[in-house]
Amino acid sequence: MNADQKMRQSTSASAYGARAGTAAGSGAGDGEPPGRVRRFWSERRVPAGIVSLVIAAVSGLLLYDVAAVRSGRHALGWRDWLADELASRPLDSAWIMGGAALLAALGVWMVILAMAPGLRGLLPMRAPGPEPGPEAEGAVRAGIDRTSAGLVLRDRAMEVSGVRSARVDVGRRRIRARALAHFRDLDEVRADLDAALHEGIRQLGLARQPALSVRVRRSAKSKG
Repeated sequence: MNADQKMRQSTSASAYGARAGTAAGSGAGDGEPPGRVRRFWSERRVPAGIVSLVIAAVSGLLLYDVAAVRSGRHALGWRDWLADELASRPLDSAWIMGGAALLAALGVWMVILAMAPGLRGLLPMRAPGPEPGPEAEGAVRAGIDRTSAGLVLRDRAMEVSGVRSARVDVGRRRIRARALAHFRDLDEVRADLDAALHEGIRQLGLARQPALSVRVRRSAKSKG
């Protein structure tokens, strides 16, 4: 194979990969009607427990200090220092403005985290029957881990003739496959790999069909 043929194959494979991403995105679902499936929500037991313990500790310390002052004892040092700082510093002070901005940003960040479903590594799977409605709220739902899905698709990619090694990264909306070919024409390997991965994605039974991006290149040993 001469240099012109190698250049033609690498260019064709790269363009074919770009077109595949568009085609996969436009044909999501393979003819199946799109359905809105809710993502899994994290219970967040550990963060909720940590926040509860911190709030309880701070509230207990403040309550103890208030009770000590009411009983005639001196307030704790941090409370005297905080009261003096708040009384002596103007409201337009850089420290006051910076602290307020930091607390506001922290509050917004916590609200966003509370409203986000979490469990980004878990992909919801399609229900075998019709989509559950409000009356079937307690129906069993299935999901698959993104890492496990990537391993399954990588095994499917390694079954393609001509593929020496493969890597599949599974995202929530896009799957990126990278493969090294050590023989056969790159376009043929790319077409067989694209078909095998589309079939593998279909068999995963995901609720939302992700777009597929495939890139195949020749290994360094094969080029030599």
